[in-house]
Amino acid sequence: MHHVLLFILSGVAAVGCGLMAGLFFAFSHFIMQALASRPAAEGMAAMQAINVKILTPWFLLLFLGTSALCATILILVMTTSPGSGGPWLVRGAVCYLVGSLVITMAYNVPLNNRLAAADPNSRTGQEFWQYYLRVWTMWNHLRSLSTAAGLVAFIVGLCKIGYPS
Repeated sequence: MHHVLLFILSGVAAVGCGLMAGLFFAFSHFIMQALASRPAAEGMAAMQAINVKILTPWFLLLFLGTSALCATILILVMTTSPGSGGPWLVRGAVCYLVGSLVITMAYNVPLNNRLAAADPNSRTGQEFWQYYLRVWTMWNHLRSLSTAAGLVAFIVGLCKIGYPS
C-alpha cells in the first residue's frame, strides 16, 4: 500500500514541480523583461500588483501543496523500500523544497515586501526597482532551474520504481 501511495504522490509532486517551473520560467524570461522595458514607476507598480494578485488559493495550493507532498515523499522514502527510484524521489523533493520553498521565503518574499513598501514615484523607489529587477530575477532563475530539476528527478524515480502492482 505504501508503494502505491508513494507512486501516486510522486506523480502529483512531479506535476506540481512542472507547473511551478513553468511559472518561474515565465517570470524570468518574459514577465520581468516586459516590466523592465516599461518606465520604472509603471513596471514597479505592475509588479506590486502582481505580488498581491498572485496570492490566490489556487497558487497557494500549488506552491504549498507541492511542498507538503515533497515532505511527505521524504518521509515515505525513509520508511519504505522504494528501490533504486528512492534516491531520485529524494532528489526531486529536495530540489523542490530548497529551490522553491526555501529560496522563495528567504529571498524573493523579503524583496517583494521591500518592493511593496517602496514608492514607485520616488527616486529611492526607482533605484530599488533596478536592484529588485536584477536580484529578484537572479533568485527566480534558480527557482526555475531547481523546480525543473525536481521534475526530472521525480520522473526518473517514477520510471525506476515502476507502478506497484
